[in-house]
Amino acid sequence: MIWNTMMGTSILSIPWGIKQAGFTSGIILILLMGILTLYCCYRVVKSRQMISLTDTSNWEFPDVCKYYFGSFGQWSSLLFSMVSLVGAMVVYWVLMSNFLFNTGKFIYNFVHDINVTDIVPGTNGSNKVICPSAASDHPPQNRTVMFSSGNRTGFELFEEWWDKSKTVPFYLIAVLLPLLNLKSPSFFAKFNVLGTVSVVYLVFLVTVKAAHLGMHLEFNWFTENEFFVPEFRILFPQLTGVLTLAFFIHNCVITLLQNNRNQENNVRDLSIAYFLVGLTYLYVGVIIFASFPSPPLSKECIEQNFLDNFPSDDIMSFVARIFLLFQMMTVYPLLGYLARVQLLRQFFGSAYPSLFHVLILNLAIVGAGVAMARFYPNIGGIIRYSGATCGLAFVFVYPSLIYMISLHRAGQLTWPARIIHISIILLGLANLIAQFLL
Repeated sequence: MIWNTMMGTSILSIPWGIKQAGFTSGIILILLMGILTLYCCYRVVKSRQMISLTDTSNWEFPDVCKYYFGSFGQWSSLLFSMVSLVGAMVVYWVLMSNFLFNTGKFIYNFVHDINVTDIVPGTNGSNKVICPSAASDHPPQNRTVMFSSGNRTGFELFEEWWDKSKTVPFYLIAVLLPLLNLKSPSFFAKFNVLGTVSVVYLVFLVTVKAAHLGMHLEFNWFTENEFFVPEFRILFPQLTGVLTLAFFIHNCVITLLQNNRNQENNVRDLSIAYFLVGLTYLYVGVIIFASFPSPPLSKECIEQNFLDNFPSDDIMSFVARIFLLFQMMTVYPLLGYLARVQLLRQFFGSAYPSLFHVLILNLAIVGAGVAMARFYPNIGGIIRYSGATCGLAFVFVYPSLIYMISLHRAGQLTWPARIIHISIILLGLANLIAQFLL
């Protein structure tokens, strides 16, 4: 359950993050961030037990924050929780626009027997890999060349009305906005298994692609050449920002573990879940990076969504996009429901005060998603900014502060514990600041 909840859209950006950090440092950072976020998550799980003389059996972590920090803890935890939820919903909107665009393009070309060749650098053969970022200087109308016996005017009209950033993000509104306004999204919870299926299929896709492409590695420790990146790069905080959200489950881990039959196994189960998540991230990230065909393409071509490195007519990528599209369309209303419950219940005492209140909130959330998909469709950037922001509070600061305060009140706070947990807080702060500097 924890593995399925934690595994999200971040997996698509892990290969890009490894490229930004360097292959060797990327592997090291995934391991270290996994251990650090696991420890902080452990501190969250144990935080309720540090409170004596009070029944905390029904408390969530924001309740613990309120106990220690008063109204500031209550409202700040709400703010950072909303950042994580809305950030995830924005990433979902950008990705759903991407997947819907490529799926529609594949279906249109297949139905009309159109062969579209992307004017971007790429490999030849049946397992083609492309470099879309190299085409960023081309005008939109020159991105593709069409070979078909059909009507060219119809194809041009399709491309005009089926644009990844200008039109498709708006089409999603007609489907998802009504779903967000439902009082209870419990129906969509039944499709939770799609998340597991999608991740398993992505692992299968990565394995098959790597088997066909082979391994392409060259170890340059600090120097960069035409096709490979150094093993250690100054841009490594971009990966730590992505990983903060990739390993983020701290605001709801107490709720998830409450359903555990054997509560004494919580720490063991949490550790196993983090191990499996970290292993999955490592496998996908390392295999995609290592098998990326360099030469002829540079490792710099690895996209923030690694599926973008496969053309829209790639069958396996098409299936992956279909899986992920339907999964995200079922999870998106659940995320909207969580955001609605947390925000409106705090201000109005009810999760559904009226259709007007709910509609205004949902229009704001959907508007943020459409704006990002239209003007800043960079999921790696969105993930690292939102991850570092919400992670500062829920991963680094609150768990460490609460632990130190509880030890201090019990007269058990030692200098080693103080130094370790202050260092964790400073690491979280440095992680956030670095996102805006690099």
